[in-house]
Amino acid sequence: MPQYYDSLEARDPEERELLLMAALPGQVAHAKRKAPGWARILADVDPADVTSRAALAKLPVTRKSDLAGLQRGERPFGGLNATLAQLGKVFVSPGPIYEPEGRGRDWWRTARALFAAGFRPGDLAINTFAYHFTPAGSMLESGALALGCTVVPTGTGQTEMQAATLADLGASAYIGTPSFLKLIVEKADELKADIRSLKKAAVGAEYLPPALRAAMAERGIRVLQSYASADLGLIAYESEALEGMILDEALILEIVRPGTGDPVPDGEIGEVIVTSFNPDYPLMRFGTGDLSAILPGQSPCGRTNTRIRGWMGRADQTTKVKGMFVHPSQIAEILKRHPEVLKARLVVDNPGGNDRMTMRCEVQSAPSEGLSQALVDAIRSVTKLRGKVVFARPGELPNDGKVIEDAKKYD
Repeated sequence: MPQYYDSLEARDPEERELLLMAALPGQVAHAKRKAPGWARILADVDPADVTSRAALAKLPVTRKSDLAGLQRGERPFGGLNATLAQLGKVFVSPGPIYEPEGRGRDWWRTARALFAAGFRPGDLAINTFAYHFTPAGSMLESGALALGCTVVPTGTGQTEMQAATLADLGASAYIGTPSFLKLIVEKADELKADIRSLKKAAVGAEYLPPALRAAMAERGIRVLQSYASADLGLIAYESEALEGMILDEALILEIVRPGTGDPVPDGEIGEVIVTSFNPDYPLMRFGTGDLSAILPGQSPCGRTNTRIRGWMGRADQTTKVKGMFVHPSQIAEILKRHPEVLKARLVVDNPGGNDRMTMRCEVQSAPSEGLSQALVDAIRSVTKLRGKVVFARPGELPNDGKVIEDAKKYD
């Protein structure tokens, strides 16, 4: 049997769901009581009613793209923080967006992902994520320290010094991006530095090419990745099974159709929406802007939580057409007016250099008389632009989470 970070990872899924739903009303009440931003956003919500996923799905989505505007209106965190004096650090991401860090042990909950990647007490880990402004370095350091690892805060850049440090100290573990791991290993080869002590790598923040994972494995370095954000901390992580990413235990995950708050069926690609039980920064139905999909079944490693396919692109597919922006939320508004349409995808191209919009619509059976013109009128009304409509059968549109496809070509 594999080892787990704690017993929560292997508990019965029904027990997990019951406990999460039971804790949800208290977290909603806490957010409304302690965070003025949530008091405004959830003004019409009775926390006692939010006891199921169906009830949660009725709450508004607050997206990461909203944060800069909210924070300009109410500093420093848009009123979404429940504590301030108790915080340990404040980070700054491009936008700017300000992110809090509390004072608790493993506040970002990254120890679980590092444990799954093989990190254990006594490991000496070089942490190559940035330590200034953005929180990645601190996020992973806190998890490694919670596991009993020793951390060398090397930060970004200086590959020659990174390789020398790794070799001189005999570091057993790496934390950082996969591409920087490759650079350090190549630099060590160039310097003829002995880095055979390096056996494990926890990577994130960018795509991990299978060829890179395989190349590291040939050198005896096992590479596993995790998915986290500066707002939520750890969201999901890989285990030794390498079959999808396993959701962290302290979150509720939804996958919704981009531009809406409507959950999609399991397996369909959509936007990752997370509700966090963090008492300091209680993000409710927080839209990450990332695309993913739920995988069926449980991981072969024995961990029983929901699995997702990992990061699959961005959900914000806003596209400029004839000088005007068209948003996924506008496509959602059109579909609300016409429930006969099961799914739609707006394709924007530019034959002859002229922008053109075509909305492909899945319908269950032959479209009713006048539906095409009604949809054309709705496109014009909502977007202020002209578009045409093409009908498709259920399942014909790609399952890639796109509601707007920018197919424009530029010579």
